[in-house]
Amino acid sequence: MSMATGFRAGYVAIVGCPNVGKSTLMNRLIGAKISITSKKAQTTRHRIHGILTTEECQYVFVDTPGFQTQHRNALNRAMNRSVTGALADVNLVLLVIEANRWREEDRAVLTKLPADTPVVLVINKVDRLTDKNSLLPFMAKMATEHPFSEIVPISAERSERLDVLLKAAAQYLPESEPIFDAEDMTDRSERFLASEILREKLFRNLGEELPYGIAVEIERFEEVDGVRRINCAIIVDRDAHKAIVIGRGGERMKRVASDARKDMERLFGGKVWLETWVKVKSGWADDERALRSLGYE
Repeated sequence: MSMATGFRAGYVAIVGCPNVGKSTLMNRLIGAKISITSKKAQTTRHRIHGILTTEECQYVFVDTPGFQTQHRNALNRAMNRSVTGALADVNLVLLVIEANRWREEDRAVLTKLPADTPVVLVINKVDRLTDKNSLLPFMAKMATEHPFSEIVPISAERSERLDVLLKAAAQYLPESEPIFDAEDMTDRSERFLASEILREKLFRNLGEELPYGIAVEIERFEEVDGVRRINCAIIVDRDAHKAIVIGRGGERMKRVASDARKDMERLFGGKVWLETWVKVKSGWADDERALRSLGYE
């Protein structure tokens, strides 16, 4: 696909601490749910590319896991490697923070960013501010923290000022032919997206009870006559966790599978036959080989 001269295309990393709204921001920018969201920290474990193509520009957003400082195990080391790898070859970094909150953890993320890459500070959740007049002094304070290329306040949840953010980001992307087809929304396969959707439903339905060591493995994914048949194993660390995920009389598992199937059908635009079960793999979150088999880098 050839574009007129002046077209820009490049990679934009979305970084920040867990729970500042990175995945919500990417989903709103792309206009589809390709990155999972939950109030629980560290829902994003993999690097995901979301693609937005306009008449003037193609943005390839890289949604990264939040930098992890707790639970120093193999899983979190893999996640932190994923963040560092994502930053190595991007044209621009969007550092997302919450409105009127600048914490040591945010400063720590800033220190990990490549020195020669422009950074736009994205102040998210401005819709939640009770005192709107406090935003300007906060932005002025942030300008003294780091030579940010731009400071853009937004509300990802309400899709407010995302056009301003896109306009600001575009000027830092090089003139280039598109990297992906204009119709593409992500570089991830349907198989991967199915596992992420199921994982999100587990996060949302289990809430505080969610076991730390939980993963989803797609054991079968095939499409026949427009129907996707998907078999998913939910991997937990202990037998006790298995009971939590299944719930009394299997009710919780049924609800998780039903919610996931509906989301998959919406995203894939076709019927989905989904079968799920729970498997115990003791110590998988600390086993580098098990992590690789589950798709962690």
